[in-house]
Amino acid sequence: MSAEGGPPAPHGARRGATGRGRRAIATVCLSGTLEDKIAAAAAAGFDGIEVFEPDLVASPWSPAELAARCADLGLSIDLYQPFRDLDSTDPDRFARNLRRAEHKFDVMAALGVDTVLVCSSVAPDAVEDADRLAGQLATAAARAGERGLRIAYEALAWGRHVSTWERSWDAVRRADSPALGLCLDSFHVLSRGGDPAGFAAVPREKLFFLQLADAPRLAMDVLQWSRHHRLFPGQGAFDLPGFVAAVLATDYAGPLSLEVFNDVYRQADPARTAVDAMRSLQWLEEALALRDPASGLIPPPAAPALSGWSFTELGVDGVSGPRAAEVLAALGFTHTGQHRSKPVQLWEQGRARVLLNASVVRPAGPGVASVAALGLESADPGRSAARAEAMSAPVLPRTRGAAEAELSAVAAPDGTQVFFTRTVPDGWPADFLPTGEHAGPGAGITCVDHVGLTQPFDSFDEAGLFYRAVLGLDPQEVTELAAPFGLVRTRAVTDPARSVRLALSAATLRRGGWAPGVPEPQYVALATDDLVATARALRDAGAPLLPLPANYADDLEARFDLPADLLAAVRAHGLMYEEDGAGGYLHLATEVLGDRVFFEVVQRLGGYDGYGTADAPVRMAAHRRRRQAAPAPAAR
Repeated sequence: MSAEGGPPAPHGARRGATGRGRRAIATVCLSGTLEDKIAAAAAAGFDGIEVFEPDLVASPWSPAELAARCADLGLSIDLYQPFRDLDSTDPDRFARNLRRAEHKFDVMAALGVDTVLVCSSVAPDAVEDADRLAGQLATAAARAGERGLRIAYEALAWGRHVSTWERSWDAVRRADSPALGLCLDSFHVLSRGGDPAGFAAVPREKLFFLQLADAPRLAMDVLQWSRHHRLFPGQGAFDLPGFVAAVLATDYAGPLSLEVFNDVYRQADPARTAVDAMRSLQWLEEALALRDPASGLIPPPAAPALSGWSFTELGVDGVSGPRAAEVLAALGFTHTGQHRSKPVQLWEQGRARVLLNASVVRPAGPGVASVAALGLESADPGRSAARAEAMSAPVLPRTRGAAEAELSAVAAPDGTQVFFTRTVPDGWPADFLPTGEHAGPGAGITCVDHVGLTQPFDSFDEAGLFYRAVLGLDPQEVTELAAPFGLVRTRAVTDPARSVRLALSAATLRRGGWAPGVPEPQYVALATDDLVATARALRDAGAPLLPLPANYADDLEARFDLPADLLAAVRAHGLMYEEDGAGGYLHLATEVLGDRVFFEVVQRLGGYDGYGTADAPVRMAAHRRRRQAAPAPAAR
């Protein structure tokens, strides 16, 4: 089923040289040299860039050459930044700062950019007196204005005397210079608890520039929070749609520009980061357009409703495939279909369908199995594909036989392919020829509850935005757990009806040769209405259920008032249990199959909405013990 080849290079839709809806990105967001950064920004479809001064200083290009390269790529230069510590209580130092500014004005003229970002000062000699500060800003703005240039003044959240947008607006208002206006930065405003409603008091002509960044809610020094943990819109906890809506209500007509300082982005492939950045603005614009149809922003096709899992596909080989088939049979699945033209098996039980695909090429060694593709039930697969394209996730090329269903798939950040399907008689199941075996009652498994995917650390936030923007799933809160092999970050994404659930996780640090024995684990969680009965049936069928230490059951007995028969089942079958105020969660795990994949069987009790995260460290330790004890599979 999986599509062949990698995705073509995505491109955003250019918006033109001026006007509302233009998209820009600061070069500081991206890794690499300035050459790498502008190429990535152009390929992702951005209209313009902010030039971060250290990038230009390190470039062999002159300012004029950079301007020419950007013009060739269809990029405007919208801002030159940053100019730091302009004001000073020392007259001599302020004079030197003005000379420094004149030099930057020369650079701007060669770049063809008319606006420079001036940050509020953090220096010990920063001016505190409001009128004196306004006077110095007015002096600098007058020199800029004489050359047809402008100064956008920004309050750094850690500025010595000006650390809120209200203080920066007060300075701009007092200066009363046509060449001096505000730069509003969402991080600096929202990290300080600022109220965007106050933007209504700022005249349109005084809003020179808008910079956008999201961030998680963290209790830490705001400077370190800013320098290391900013995110693209839609990846953090800030209300970016509300912030931008307040800016647009002033009639601001400049670009929506991203300025994100993030340790991961500054090390990652700039082309990929730029696409992630573009998708964040597409998501933001959709939220704004839905909030205010008169905004002038055009939303992409709405995400069609998802109603469940069509299938989960495991990529296997000659070693892992037979073992996976053996375990599926022990779990109560039946091999009901064989693909017409590909080495793909269809296994079914209830509404749960698992494909074993032996044609997926993986760089890992022999015997590895992995989740290769997810099939999602879409109310309109064609519209789902159109939305994916609009959200910078191009549909993958796919070879299709004459009698085979037309399926569209996109690649998630970790390489997993996501298919948009409808399970109807003439849909994708028609690609499978019957084996003559019919799915029976099995072991009581009814459907797929969720799929758990470990993400590369560098794409954890990217994955959350991908599933949010492309599929319309809602991200849940990010949590962290102390696992046996280090801190693990988790986040679930789900549709409102909880028909489709994905549990995403990432190890926050993995370095050196030490490994937990189950690298980047993945699992398929299968639902049952009676886990105790299902566990008994699985044990009788010889399913490789994961044994847990007696200490775990002893602890459950101490923590929860569980019935004696349930505690007996916990001890006999390796069941796990946790609960919250809404309900409980019973689950078990199989041993690992093919190095990284395992199955869970789960039963939700009451309104429990989680994923058994508190039990994960116990399960991880048990998996490692079994991996150490089991002999390595022999290549066939």
